[in-house]
Amino acid sequence: MKPKPIYVELPIHTDMESLWEATQRPDHHEKWDLRFSSITYLPKKEGNPQRFSYQTKIGFGLRIKGWGESVGSYQAKDDARTSSLHFGTDQKISLIREGRGYWKYKPESDNTVTFLTQYNYETRFGKLGSLFDILLFRPLIGWATALSFDVVKRWLEKGEQPWAQYTRFFTHWSTTILFAFVWIYHGLVPKVINQHPAELSMLQQVAPVDTQTAIMFVIIIGILEVLFGVGWLFYRKKRQLYRLQFIAFPLLTVGAIFAAPEQLTAPFNALTFNVALLVLTWVGWMASRGVPTAKNCKRKQGD
Repeated sequence: MKPKPIYVELPIHTDMESLWEATQRPDHHEKWDLRFSSITYLPKKEGNPQRFSYQTKIGFGLRIKGWGESVGSYQAKDDARTSSLHFGTDQKISLIREGRGYWKYKPESDNTVTFLTQYNYETRFGKLGSLFDILLFRPLIGWATALSFDVVKRWLEKGEQPWAQYTRFFTHWSTTILFAFVWIYHGLVPKVINQHPAELSMLQQVAPVDTQTAIMFVIIIGILEVLFGVGWLFYRKKRQLYRLQFIAFPLLTVGAIFAAPEQLTAPFNALTFNVALLVLTWVGWMASRGVPTAKNCKRKQGD
């Protein structure tokens, strides 16, 4: 199966020259494009394409180094501009062997420019590489392209620096994944699967019920916690979840201390644990406003 080209489109409320400079100057381009760690233009002879080198950090100290060349053109009829691109890398660890694509800048009314790209590439590692590309890598790099487009949009429209946007983005999603793990783990392991004695004891201190009833209530509470944790992964309105945690963590802290005050002398007790989570809730809350997202972009032509 031949993979479809990656396509991303986004209207940006700015003038043509500002967008052209933000996307064509390498020192600006590398600020907002998540796909590249650095871009360096090479010496250019008049009349030849602009050649450049790029690097992409992939973690664990590894980098993909590649080459590229671009040609910018101006279309007089509709004042649109196009920048064609040819890129690739000789590094054997890179899934991408070589590719081609373009950026297009279409002026619209009310000082808006539609910024779009389409590109495709050849892969290494035979059928296994093609399968990995279709199942994981291509969706991931398409998402990174769309996220980067939203970052440059916010930069030009609102003046938000790309580094600040990415800091907010990764802080928000780090706390999101953390809270999902905490709620799912603490609901599933000590309540649904194990019914830990400490959980049963605290419940019976608050509500005088027999052991079987306590087990049933602990399991129900655990299921609710698991569902809340799953909500962190899939519910879009994350700020509502943060609001619930601003209420839940103080109540859980007071309830745990009331049920078993002796635990305050133990290491990593309910007070220190829940206060830490409350602070992280505040950090996540502060980072969750105006987070850039790939969902603002069109991903198919004609959408």
